[in-house]
Amino acid sequence: MSRNLLQDMVRVKSPVARRETQSNPYETKQNKKGKESKYRIYFVALISVVFLLFALSFLFSGAKIVITPKIREIPLNSENLSAAKDPNIPGLSFDLVVISGEENKTIQGGEEKEVEISAKGVVLIYNSYSSSSQVLDINTRLEGSNGKIYKTDKKITVPGMTKDDKAGSVEVGIYGADTGEEYNSTPLDFKIFGFKNTPKYSKFYGRSKGEITGGFKGKSPIVSSLEKTSAVSELKAVLETKLLKKVTDQIPSGFILFKDAVFLDIDDKNINFSPDKDNKVLISIKGTLYGFLFDEKELTKKIAQDIIEKYDGNEVYMPNIRNLIFSLNDKENISSADVKNINFALSGTPKIIWKVDEVKFISDILGQKKINFNAILSQYPSIDSAQLTIRPFWKSSFPEKSDSIQIIVNYPK
Repeated sequence: MSRNLLQDMVRVKSPVARRETQSNPYETKQNKKGKESKYRIYFVALISVVFLLFALSFLFSGAKIVITPKIREIPLNSENLSAAKDPNIPGLSFDLVVISGEENKTIQGGEEKEVEISAKGVVLIYNSYSSSSQVLDINTRLEGSNGKIYKTDKKITVPGMTKDDKAGSVEVGIYGADTGEEYNSTPLDFKIFGFKNTPKYSKFYGRSKGEITGGFKGKSPIVSSLEKTSAVSELKAVLETKLLKKVTDQIPSGFILFKDAVFLDIDDKNINFSPDKDNKVLISIKGTLYGFLFDEKELTKKIAQDIIEKYDGNEVYMPNIRNLIFSLNDKENISSADVKNINFALSGTPKIIWKVDEVKFISDILGQKKINFNAILSQYPSIDSAQLTIRPFWKSSFPEKSDSIQIIVNYPK
């Protein structure tokens, strides 16, 4: 075979080869359609994701506002205040807390001497005779249900019956008409000896508060005046501490009892020195603790009115109000048991914190444009500053529903 013929054979391709090398129009169109479908799917997926994110943004949309309330510290320089026991009288009022107790101690006595001591006690005398009060002089004789005669230790006035026919009553100390142990007794009933054979005899009566004690006649170890004074002072301090703790534990929430607004009343008739075994002497005291109790909100408002310039009446509180120093004016001339009005002073530096009306604040911003926030904020003098966060960030207005708004007020402790 010639060389030229071989070259021609190489150049000539078979029909099959020619078909393989030629492009397939149908296949090209199919590939284009596949790519277009794939892009369409991607586009739909992208739109779905955007729509989902958009829907979730509305589902979890909301607003969060962190508020710093207005806080001021204003010194009180012996601010003079007054209060009445009757809550119906306009102005500040107080409650009188009363609690009684007893404390005793045994000390070593010295030389024995003959002594005579009268028994002592406390009696409540009642008037169920009429609505008129009755005066009883000091040393009025009371006849006890044990047949003994006792005497009152001061002049008293027994109040008349109330409008609902409740007997008037008054408390008074008593002592045995004679000395000795035979006047010591468990609680007794009493009649007023001077009213015998009169209509008042059955209508005036007394009942002792606790036992009648301390009566003695015979030899007893002597205790020096200095030892007595020291022992009584110690017992008073112990009794006051115990009674103050009892009162403090019983104070209802929302009320204040200042440290210096309590007074322990112990007079001589409630201090007894009784002989004990082994040449010792038992010293016992009975006392009553009186305290002036104030409603915290009422007192806070009164202080705010007096010391805040142009006070707008918004609710405030003072977390350190109990640290203020209380001092009672004319303390020496006040009878704690019968007190109706008091004048006192408060000193210190209360921290005044304005309370924010969260419900009203939320109501004012519902559906409002974000650009109106500062204008709304300016209407609240109780707020010093506020930080706002709205979700999603592109929203330009507050939610329409209150439960989508979170308010956090940073009240100091």
